[in-house]
Amino acid sequence: MSLEELIQLALDEDLGNGDHTSRATIPLGVQGTSQLIAKEKGILSGIQVAEKVFHTVDATLRVKPLKTDGDPVLPGDVLMEITGSSLSMLSAERTALNFLQRMSGIATYTHSLVQKLQGLNTLLLDTRKTTALNRIVEKMAVTHGGGVNHRFGLYDMIMIKDNHIDFAGGVEQAIHRVRDYLTKNKLNLKIEIEARSFEELDQILKAGDVDRIMLDNFTPADLKKALAKIDGKYETEASGGITEDTLRAYAETGVDYISVGALTHRIKSLDISMKAAGDRQK
Repeated sequence: MSLEELIQLALDEDLGNGDHTSRATIPLGVQGTSQLIAKEKGILSGIQVAEKVFHTVDATLRVKPLKTDGDPVLPGDVLMEITGSSLSMLSAERTALNFLQRMSGIATYTHSLVQKLQGLNTLLLDTRKTTALNRIVEKMAVTHGGGVNHRFGLYDMIMIKDNHIDFAGGVEQAIHRVRDYLTKNKLNLKIEIEARSFEELDQILKAGDVDRIMLDNFTPADLKKALAKIDGKYETEASGGITEDTLRAYAETGVDYISVGALTHRIKSLDISMKAAGDRQK
């Protein structure tokens, strides 16, 4: 799904057959200016999406972003000014704010975790734990907060996880079947595989033929031992049971990536509002 399709679906959900409250209270032709204003501290994300929302509702609206995605914002900061049809602005308001508030919440939380990794080479990854149909904007918000996108969906990378290994009959069977599948279907996809234990890690290292090994639910001490076994032959990722308090300890092991599902599924939206800055009759 494209961003434009997502925005149109969101507007269709909210508008239905029309914004009857605004139509009933505001005479046709009334023009005005409104501002999007931050009400708390955070990292901005979604300003370009909000701009697209306003222009999708009414291409004649004059939209002036005053901040850029990824910018730090403080309470009272004006993020955007919109001038034109008051009816159009009100029809777009909630959809624009829904995107902007949630995306900024994700960027803010991501930034707070990225700050804990300062001075280290480990990168912070998101996951597929996103809101249905909103993955494109939620993953965009992660990058605005300084994080890195993992695979977008099931189609752009091979990721052999615990259930795949169990259903396939073991690590080696799973890897060999993946390689056969990619060759047969002429696909060029990176392969990542999960290791739940040192035993599985040994099996993966014996089989080889992967690009990245995800070490799941390892303690920092065990992760360090696992990385010594891998010895730089493959990219490495830590996942599972990693909290804000333990994030840096995991990164200090030298692991390449840490994936955190909470970046997109356990966040608080940033408080942002739209306020009229004076209306005038056309």
